[in-house]
Amino acid sequence: MAPFVVLVVVTLLARTAGAAGATPLADWPAALAAGLAAMFVLTGVAHFTPRRRAGLVAIVPPAVPRPALAVTVTGALELAGAVGLLVPASRPLAAVCLAVLLVALYPANVHAAAARRAPDAPHTPLGRRTALQLVYLAAAVAVALGA
Repeated sequence: MAPFVVLVVVTLLARTAGAAGATPLADWPAALAAGLAAMFVLTGVAHFTPRRRAGLVAIVPPAVPRPALAVTVTGALELAGAVGLLVPASRPLAAVCLAVLLVALYPANVHAAAARRAPDAPHTPLGRRTALQLVYLAAAVAVALGA
């Protein structure tokens, strides 16, 4: 739930700053890009924090070889995507790439919802997780189309 809160709060703060004269944040897609960037920094950093990393490795579906490497790569992609969202020239591509990443990571969320895999593994019920994933996906698409 923390990523959702970060997305909403940072988006609203960015839009408020834009309305107050911060030109780079003067429209909703730019503010939403800032919120998504903050959210992906939060989730990306979690891939490298020892306790949280162990939980993320635990939810990688069994069909994915080298789960630790998959967690490292996806964390790096989330962080790179966050940076890309903050650069207007790369924003549309970064948003599309992050949308694709969200779709690709969804099976791990389904796997995580099936059972508590480790003490620090995400375990959001599948219905709520799916709704959140759709919100994140819609935000990425909105940024891609609005940039």
